[in-house]
Amino acid sequence: MEEISVPVQVVRPGASLPCYMTAFAAGMDLFAALDAPLVLAPGERSLIPTGIALAIPPGYEGQIRPRSGLALRHGLSMVNAPGTIDADYRGEIGIILINHGSEPVTIEPDSRIAQLIFSRVQRAVLRQVDTLDATERGEGGFGHTGSGRS
Repeated sequence: MEEISVPVQVVRPGASLPCYMTAFAAGMDLFAALDAPLVLAPGERSLIPTGIALAIPPGYEGQIRPRSGLALRHGLSMVNAPGTIDADYRGEIGIILINHGSEPVTIEPDSRIAQLIFSRVQRAVLRQVDTLDATERGEGGFGHTGSGRS
């Protein structure tokens, strides 16, 4: 397994560093850097600080993804899933959580709120053309594969 070195700065006293919870976990858990519990009402969203900043190497990005357990048990997710941390961003990482459930949910200080995955970035060079090559699908709409199956 390839590893990259990512400098991390603690920007809020007492913030927990992201960490892998199992030997083969793809994502590092991110923790809430809160001074007190925060209650999210149904339908409410809030920016939750993590207390850390990263220096991601050029050629990589950080992807922030929801935690499946929070989604299943409490209806918590992220408004912008997955979120992207660019290699040139140096500010505190914040997680925009939303409560899709029917009950208020309390986010405790230092609770695991999201996952962080590092991925290579492939940049594209766009070439403007007059027409595109034809395909069997053509201009079929979103979700249209032409398979005839539901």
